[in-house]
Amino acid sequence: MTTALERNKQTVLDFYEVGLNQKNFPAAAALLGDRYRQHNPRIADGIDGFEAFLGTLRQDFPELRAEVKQIFADGEYVVAHVYGVRVPGQPGTAIVDIFRLDTDGKIVEHWDVMQAIPDESANSNGMF
Repeated sequence: MTTALERNKQTVLDFYEVGLNQKNFPAAAALLGDRYRQHNPRIADGIDGFEAFLGTLRQDFPELRAEVKQIFADGEYVVAHVYGVRVPGQPGTAIVDIFRLDTDGKIVEHWDVMQAIPDESANSNGMF
């Protein structure tokens, strides 16, 4: 089981790097299963929906970077705590992504929640 969990975490880490940071659709698509279900209301289901999303990122946010700060795996799920910056110099966004992977280690489902990083905080703990 540990091997599968580590494999699943690595798949998600690779997905961030090739998909979001490099915006390399063929490399990212290779990490997706035959059926990819999306729960972000701005992204359509399937590989075609992901391809359209990457096209938007390439056009609107070519310098977008996602940095995984924490990653956890439990069964078929991988949860990542991510620091996302769409435009260099902006404060960015704290993101929690949840992925479900199939038995072959391919991503087949995705959920996310995002919170803008504020200029000021009532505490000194930080978002990460």
